[in-house]
Amino acid sequence: MDYEAIVNQNLDAVYRTALSYCKNTYDAEDVVQNTFAKLLQADVAFEDDRHIRRWLIRVAVNECKNMWKSFWRKNVCSIEELCYEPEDVTPQQKELLEEVLRLPPKYRIVIHLYYYEGYHVKEIAEMLKMSESNVQIRLMRARKKLKEQIKEA
Repeated sequence: MDYEAIVNQNLDAVYRTALSYCKNTYDAEDVVQNTFAKLLQADVAFEDDRHIRRWLIRVAVNECKNMWKSFWRKNVCSIEELCYEPEDVTPQQKELLEEVLRLPPKYRIVIHLYYYEGYHVKEIAEMLKMSESNVQIRLMRARKKLKEQIKEA
C-alpha cells in the first residue's frame, strides 16, 4: 500500500488517540511521528484498512505508555498543560470532555476508543491486548468515575 495514503487516512485517528492519552499537543505530535515511523519500519502484512488503523492505534498507545515510563517524564513536571478542545462543541460537551481527560489513562483510553472513535469492545480488547471482559469492566468503572466527577463539579 501507499505510505502517504495510509498516513492521510489515519493521521486524525492516531493523533486524537495520542492526544487523549498525552493530554498535550507536543507529546501527541511526537507519538504520532514515532507511530508512523514504526509503520515504515514494520514488516507486517495488513489484511485491510481496518487492520492498519487498529495496528496504528495499538502502536500509538504503546508509544504513549513508553513516553510516560521514561526517566524524563518521571522526574520533570510540565510547565503548562494544554487541553485538546475540538471545534464546534457545546459547553456541555466541553465539560464532559474535560471530565474524561481527568480520568486515569487506563480508563481514559477505553472511553476515548469506545465513544469518540466508535470501536466495539472486541476491537478495543484486540488493540489494547486485553480480554473483552476487562475492557467492559474498565468502561463500567470509567463511567462510574465520570458520574462521580460530574456530581462533584
